[in-house]
Amino acid sequence: MSAAEGPADDAVAAAAAAYRPPAPGTGLASVLPAALHALGVRDLPDGVEPAGWALPETRRVVVVLADGLGSHQLRRGSGHARTLSGLPTPDLPGPAEFACGFPSTTATSLTSLGTGRAPGGHGIVGWQTNHRGRLFNHLAWKDGPDPHEYQPSPTLLQHAGRRDVSMSTVSQPAYASSGLTRAALRGGAFLGAEDHAGRTEGVLHAMLQAGRRGRALVYAYWDEIDKAGHVHGPDSLEWGEAVETFDAWVADLLGRLPADTVVVVTADHGMVEAPHEHRRDLALEPELADGVELLAGEPRAPQAWCRPGAVDEVVATWREELGESALVLTREEAIAAGWFGTVREGYDTRIGEVVAAMLGPATMLDSRALRPEVLRLRGHHGSITPAETGIPLLVATT
Repeated sequence: MSAAEGPADDAVAAAAAAYRPPAPGTGLASVLPAALHALGVRDLPDGVEPAGWALPETRRVVVVLADGLGSHQLRRGSGHARTLSGLPTPDLPGPAEFACGFPSTTATSLTSLGTGRAPGGHGIVGWQTNHRGRLFNHLAWKDGPDPHEYQPSPTLLQHAGRRDVSMSTVSQPAYASSGLTRAALRGGAFLGAEDHAGRTEGVLHAMLQAGRRGRALVYAYWDEIDKAGHVHGPDSLEWGEAVETFDAWVADLLGRLPADTVVVVTADHGMVEAPHEHRRDLALEPELADGVELLAGEPRAPQAWCRPGAVDEVVATWREELGESALVLTREEAIAAGWFGTVREGYDTRIGEVVAAMLGPATMLDSRALRPEVLRLRGHHGSITPAETGIPLLVATT
């Protein structure tokens, strides 16, 4: 073994010890496979693992995803969630907490939900990436690639429709034809709903659209908790109020759904308080920016593309400067440690040449590339900490 190989092996071992992604058949990517199995669909697209846990057999399933409702925050704020706190979690394989993948961020997690694949398998590996030499935002999808070519694997929403399951999405109207929706959640009907009552009516209407065999699967998206956490922080009064509103909505929905409907409540990620005094900014710290051509990812999980030949230099500098506030890996080390799951051929280049996972309350960003409203945010997510990756899995039967 060469001297160069030793430190790399040590970094991979440390990374693997620090974070273990959800095993196949577990975590957020297993939610729709479990829902389809409960509806009697026994086959899945090639490469999608069946869920290692079970829902009650039924003809109607509603999957509600509350953006930003991490399980750690939910336990800490259980007084704001009387209905949710009373819902059980199904028996899960292994000792690990139910979790999303890495990065723990919306674009990545929604694609794992929709496709049943780990981040490396679907290729949407962060909030932002380097696409043809420019910063590309997966949420905005402005001037982005064709979503069907960028993420060509069939979604589980499409698979449900092909198995005579009536598939519907209930979400904000603005998301109906977004690039991310077309990449991650294409398939079935889309019912736009701008307010709480509209979401309820959308779910109830979708229940009436069951196919020939009377089977219906509804995916409902709720985004207000994430917004409150970002703007005010996940420990704020505003966050608690947002959770109370969602909890009341769930209670009302459970009381209005047809009998024997299975309802699953989950999330895409958690969140941590990230005080501005712990921020590291490439625009203000030239030593961190040296050798970096483009910084993508998210403030809690930055990914860097470097000038030719500068990767080792950037890794060494970041490790020295960030110290115990981050784990810093090369692309190859992060893949070898399994952080992204199995990475499909050609998707490795969507991952930064340098990948950092921020620990504690720290963030790292380049303020020159971000909007002012992003720089003002108090809550962040994306990293490997349990507070960011842990998500609830709650089940009710009406």
